[in-house]
Amino acid sequence: MSQSSGLAGQAGSISPALATSAVKANTRMLAIDALRGFVMLLMLIDHVRETFLLHRQVTDPIDALSVTPDLYFTRMLSEICAPVFIFLTGLSAWLYSQKHTASETSVFLLKRGFFLVFLEITFVCFAWNAEFPPKTLWLQVIWCIGICMIVLAGLLHFKRSWLIVLGLAIVAGHNLFDNVVVGPESPFYVPWSILHQKVFIDITEFTRARTTYPVLPWIGVILLGWAIGPWFGKDIDPAERISRLVKLGAGLLVAFVFIRYLNVYGEKPWVQTGDSLRTFMSFMSAKKYPPSLMFLMPTLGLGLLLLALFEKLQDRWSTATLAIYGGAPMFFYLLHLYVLKAMYLVAVAIWGANQGAYYGFDNLPTVWLWSAILGVLMFFPTRWFASLKQRRRDIAILKYL
Repeated sequence: MSQSSGLAGQAGSISPALATSAVKANTRMLAIDALRGFVMLLMLIDHVRETFLLHRQVTDPIDALSVTPDLYFTRMLSEICAPVFIFLTGLSAWLYSQKHTASETSVFLLKRGFFLVFLEITFVCFAWNAEFPPKTLWLQVIWCIGICMIVLAGLLHFKRSWLIVLGLAIVAGHNLFDNVVVGPESPFYVPWSILHQKVFIDITEFTRARTTYPVLPWIGVILLGWAIGPWFGKDIDPAERISRLVKLGAGLLVAFVFIRYLNVYGEKPWVQTGDSLRTFMSFMSAKKYPPSLMFLMPTLGLGLLLLALFEKLQDRWSTATLAIYGGAPMFFYLLHLYVLKAMYLVAVAIWGANQGAYYGFDNLPTVWLWSAILGVLMFFPTRWFASLKQRRRDIAILKYL
């Protein structure tokens, strides 16, 4: 959801059929947009849940012993979103660099990164809070992507091999710092909280910030996305690329099962419950804020497999349709947040708080129903904006949305 038109690919055409014909010569870009569009729709389901099912909130990691299976698996579907978004940001930045110098790429990432940070603490935060000035600045995924882009702007000048080593070291090793807790009295409280500690930070007497997305592990993810970029070079045969993606994705899933089974690193221990379903839920439950190694391995592995699948199915109407959602990611993101907030405020005004302090749906199927309705309805403005972005490249601000 964070890429510009240069980073987002070429899915912004007027119809799925035209989208397919426009990108047949560049199926790698269609696959990237299709994957982004797919996870954006999963994100929509999760945000409908967060808007209208607040009375059934889940913990992080999900408590597999108490959460009902239907809510558990609904939440788990969205776990792939942030890893894929940030990984594709790194990959798309590499693709952008193939038509620009390293300095031009750095400048673009810096400007785009600071723009995303600005969006998070203004328009995105207001969409969640509907408060001005806000009592809490929620530093979430848009902020995180912005910070990661700013970091990548500096690190991309180093050798690719160094970035691979650094990315792997961060993703695999950051859990060693899980027990490092820094208090507000320390001068390192703010930087460490931004990097690896989910806390509230007092800014003024009236405003505080919440580091919902500590950025350190995500920096590792964006570096790995950049590092995989050469696989998407024009000289790489698509069949070879698909084979590599499948092998790496499957390898991550196998490694996850092996390491998770050992129960020694990268996540709080899973437990044998005597119930096979609950045991499986415990096995799969992993911390997202910040993301543990056991969170990132299966989500990135699945993301790579889906990327291979969408490239293999690039002639399908469904792939081109998903690519249209992924061709205007920031527009879709902002639009769906404001639509959901408007729906919630209207519902409260009409029916009041029917679930304790909140207005909420009585059951989970209603969340799925409204997610499907909104997904269809928002296709049309998203398609319009994606098309506008392709036609009017002279309007600089459009590439930031």
